[in-house]
Amino acid sequence: MLIISNYQKQYPGTDTPVLSITKLELAAGCYWIKGENGSGKTSLIKSIAGLLPCTGEIAVNGLNIRNNRMGYTKIVYYAEAEPQYPGFLTGKELMDFYFATKKGHLPHKLIKGLGVDQFMNSKTAVYSSGMMKKLSLVLGFTGNPALILLDEPLIALDAAAVDTLQHTITAYCNQGISFIVTSHQPLDNSIVKVDAGFIIKDKTLLKENQ
Repeated sequence: MLIISNYQKQYPGTDTPVLSITKLELAAGCYWIKGENGSGKTSLIKSIAGLLPCTGEIAVNGLNIRNNRMGYTKIVYYAEAEPQYPGFLTGKELMDFYFATKKGHLPHKLIKGLGVDQFMNSKTAVYSSGMMKKLSLVLGFTGNPALILLDEPLIALDAAAVDTLQHTITAYCNQGISFIVTSHQPLDNSIVKVDAGFIIKDKTLLKENQ
């Protein structure tokens, strides 16, 4: 499903890379990446999403982000940790835009389960952090994804929303859709089957308990 080779991310003005990955191959499934603040979790997941330049090669289902960026971004979706959207747009307008761009489908069960249907006609300028997070998750599931990247998806969510999200991840995994999740908060292993956990240590991505 995902192949990363010779990956390295280094920011201007720094002498050492934030993170280096010589080779990583992941079959379809659900994966959990853990690490301290500043360890490179978000840099990695943004690189996989195509939002952050890096060295090396990244491919999903045979589509290389450098050689076929349009095809790649149609199947790789991302929901960020602290989303921000133009305050003059409503949640529904953003959902309509994502739907028109990504095609596929709207995640109606998730929209209702997270309660986004109750505030999606309001402008995002009045959204709380929790409302913004829920909208971000809905957008991350909108379309026809092969891989969904969730950066700290549980923060700012109430208990009911966490339960809804975790059941949704499981349902999507059962349909063959893959996930890479970064989270300080543990996923409920009784709900979400994590195929492998990884930890970032000393700028290296290691399989947990290896």
